[in-house]
Amino acid sequence: MVPSDLRYTKDHEWVRVSGDEATIGITEYAAGQLGDIVFVELPEVGRTVEQFAAFGVVESVKAVSDLFAPLSGEVLETNGDLSSRPELVNAEPYGAGWMLRVRASDTDQLGELLDAAAYDALIAES
Repeated sequence: MVPSDLRYTKDHEWVRVSGDEATIGITEYAAGQLGDIVFVELPEVGRTVEQFAAFGVVESVKAVSDLFAPLSGEVLETNGDLSSRPELVNAEPYGAGWMLRVRASDTDQLGELLDAAAYDALIAES
């Protein structure tokens, strides 16, 4: 069961919004499909990300995959722990494995994302 307090993309990213700040990561399902994550490339603080556009890369023992932004906004912080401990994405995808925090430029974009029930249905079809 995926956390009910998050919104999801069809590309398996999640977002948790508090006010105008959004924390972004990849789902447990995505981390499991990728296998052991060995490298995460994230944007610089101050950069703007656009909804559904690539913002970074995650590399695992199986594949290299682009990361797509669930919301548009300015990058406020990246998870520096991932540079030395990328395995946190596998171990705690909804906690210590978060990837970036952005100042959301338009929280109405949340309406274009999946809620937990819709995301559960999406991964059930996979």
